[in-house]
Amino acid sequence: MSNFNAYLQLGWEHILDVEGYDHMLFLVALLALYTIKHWKPVLILITAFTVGHSITLLLTGLRGPIIDGDLVEFLIPVTILVTVTGNLLLANKTHQKGFGWRYAMAGFFGLIHGMGFSNFFSELMGPDTDIVTPLLAFNLGIELGQIVFVLVLLILQFILINVTRMQTRSWNLVLSGAAGGIATLLLIETYPF
Repeated sequence: MSNFNAYLQLGWEHILDVEGYDHMLFLVALLALYTIKHWKPVLILITAFTVGHSITLLLTGLRGPIIDGDLVEFLIPVTILVTVTGNLLLANKTHQKGFGWRYAMAGFFGLIHGMGFSNFFSELMGPDTDIVTPLLAFNLGIELGQIVFVLVLLILQFILINVTRMQTRSWNLVLSGAAGGIATLLLIETYPF
């Protein structure tokens, strides 16, 4: 297996690892307002998120950790709770047109989540000096894993809304409530102070 393929597979496996569910939990919270017909804004949102954590991985790959790991583990559920709060405030809306604050938020929170990946990625890199190829492959694997996860989530949502006639607002409230509850438990568990 080539070096590129190895890092691609590691990124794919890392994002879909059920033990690292905080990343998937953030995606659930981020996408609770959207339906499958909003696939373009959804793709932009997850790409903004990937760009954010790619920047962090690049910086940590070149300079080492930016913020203490315990603080990062605490900030990750904070990002989920902030996203859930936004969802609840927008419970009667499905999505916003244009760039919007959610794209900027997804990119910024991607920076924080990237810090969570940074220790894992730094260990993978070891003493290698070429960071470009591994970083590109790892992030491509993460992006592909995210797209698969998001596609499954949107298909499930489509089935629930069109078969069981669940309201889109109810879908948002259920997903946001579940993500918020789990994030609260993570926040308590990772409280570093």
